[in-house]
Amino acid sequence: MSPPTPPPLLALSGLSVHFGDRPALSGVSLDIPRGRIVAVIGPSGCGKTTLLCALNRMNELVPGARTTGSVRFDGAELYRPEIDPVEVRRRIGMVFQEATLFPGSVFDNVAFGPRASGFGGDLHALVEEVLSAAGLRAELDEDLDVPAASLSAGQRRRLCIARALAVRPQILLLDEPTAALDPTATARIASLIHSLMPHVTIVIATNDVRLAARTSNLTAFLDRGELVEYGPTETLFTNPADRRTESYLTGRIP
Repeated sequence: MSPPTPPPLLALSGLSVHFGDRPALSGVSLDIPRGRIVAVIGPSGCGKTTLLCALNRMNELVPGARTTGSVRFDGAELYRPEIDPVEVRRRIGMVFQEATLFPGSVFDNVAFGPRASGFGGDLHALVEEVLSAAGLRAELDEDLDVPAASLSAGQRRRLCIARALAVRPQILLLDEPTAALDPTATARIASLIHSLMPHVTIVIATNDVRLAARTSNLTAFLDRGELVEYGPTETLFTNPADRRTESYLTGRIP
């Protein structure tokens, strides 16, 4: 007898999001396994970022946003009134497309979250650890006090990832992590995502189908706010079940 399938770390059921009268997501249901990389692809405006923001309750910061359906995290419903959204966002971290840095040094950026959450351990060691995990430590010439604003675009993106990792999330949401980066910086981000997989579950929203194919275990294709197809990345890319997925992957729709 085969062992029972472990429960998903995140389970979405009938998830819908409206901004005012405009639907952004419609009835999305999918499971995200622990310790896997899931890519969300689809045309611009299809709801990829909205889906990520629904996973850690960021959409409710937008006036007029309304979320229905269910998001269960480790078996617990995230949208119950008594659930603290700040704690949700600590355990399910998000890195946005724009690499927005705090004023100050690289060290200050990474240390901000642990300091705010009352971290009582060796802060310097923690900063060193996550910068190393993000592939940045060796590039800083031993100087963690270098201004964060002096970093290159790719380094800034990796610094944002290190900053998110510093509060030890269980899930990391990456919104267009390689947007506007050159091929070298893109390759470094892809390598970083691979290296993080044993330590954190990752969900990527991306227009870069090559990144999705290269890094993810599972891929979801969205179109006009609806989940068209979801399954193992290799299967979805080589033998899609829906013609809309095939059209998108072959470039026949924008």
